[in-house]
Amino acid sequence: MRFTKDHEWVSLDGDVATIGITAYAADQLGDVVFVETPEAGKAVKAGDGLAVVESVKAASDVYAPISGEVVEGNAALGDAPETVNDQPEKAGWFAKIKIADKAEYEALMDRAAYEDFLGTL
Repeated sequence: MRFTKDHEWVSLDGDVATIGITAYAADQLGDVVFVETPEAGKAVKAGDGLAVVESVKAASDVYAPISGEVVEGNAALGDAPETVNDQPEKAGWFAKIKIADKAEYEALMDRAAYEDFLGTL
């Protein structure tokens, strides 16, 4: 699993990356009340808007940490947005993307580097 400074995580299985927000981000948002996930077939570049998450505190865009084509959005979050709070790094994922460039994944922080980053906040 890799991480961004925007508190997104990426888990790679073959050439398909699963993307969500970290437990830290979910905690900072508070209770999530709505999630908009992308449709399959959408092409995204690293840094593009990927999903929208709304909580009792704020609405936030979730940016694609890597480039590729969306193969699946987590439609289950439409009925159960609280899953983002309950299981942010498991069932609370937002999208699966067929990656375009594995080097983008390799360039993200590993867990130790992300935890060091959290220590600077």
